[in-house]
Amino acid sequence: MATRQRVSNPSVFGRLRYFIGRAVLNIKQNIFINLVTMLTIAIGLLIIAVFLLLLVNLEGVAHEWTRQVQVTVYLEKEPASQELSQIVSRIKSLQYTDSVNFITKEDALKRFRARLRGQESLMEGVTADLLPASIEITLKKGGRDSESVESFVSRLKQIPGVSEVQYGEEWVRKLTTFMQLARFVVTLIGGFLLISVLFIVSNTIKLTIYARKDELEILSLVGATRFFIKAPFLIEGIIQGFVGSLLALILLSASYYTFLYNAADFLRLTPTSSGLQFLPLSYLAVILFAGILLGFIGSLASLKRFITF
Repeated sequence: MATRQRVSNPSVFGRLRYFIGRAVLNIKQNIFINLVTMLTIAIGLLIIAVFLLLLVNLEGVAHEWTRQVQVTVYLEKEPASQELSQIVSRIKSLQYTDSVNFITKEDALKRFRARLRGQESLMEGVTADLLPASIEITLKKGGRDSESVESFVSRLKQIPGVSEVQYGEEWVRKLTTFMQLARFVVTLIGGFLLISVLFIVSNTIKLTIYARKDELEILSLVGATRFFIKAPFLIEGIIQGFVGSLLALILLSASYYTFLYNAADFLRLTPTSSGLQFLPLSYLAVILFAGILLGFIGSLASLKRFITF
């Protein structure tokens, strides 16, 4: 049996130069289809990036809104100093308690009068004794979703001296549900687009393989290893993914600074909004890496199916 000769290269860097050069040549020889592929990758990743941008800003808005979530504990009676200290101590020992503010009956009456300023007639006969003393509680960041708030409230109701606990339960539940739905939609759309991009990259590499099928079979016959034959195609896919993801980030930045930055002011997402926030650097790195990985996987899938010699 004849010994199979291998196409050799004097150095690792020499081989790498050859692989990259061959990949670039493949792209040049099929420039139109490769440009279409890179543009398609860019559009797919751009759509994902825009949804991520909106999700990140929705998370920020939700955080600002949930900071206003306040739990109010109404007491059976205005407690003496020692009893109040015990109640406050119990509340502070709960996991999500951030700050505690005691409101006396007199304080409650002052607030009531301030809210009804100009309608003093409605205050006739209203005295401090008719209003309950209360404790206002703000929650830590991790305890503002509906499940955590409900658990927190159930523990508050077990404290002796507590008459009633109120919070915007319906509002908190709706906000939590909305954010869960937003994350699900972004994940669903992102998954669909990633699969589409993989399919497109894979088909582009297939076309290149078909165009060079005779040449590849000759390389195999003269002793070229499978890796030597496949490497340029893998690098071609990586280049497609890198250029596509880089283009997506450039388009995202251009769209952001041209159209999206002041969108929050127009939409009045928050009273103090200073414009939509751009994606964090870690997200940009993930998008860039995702493009490269998509190009590599798309190429690998195509090579496994169509290069069998």
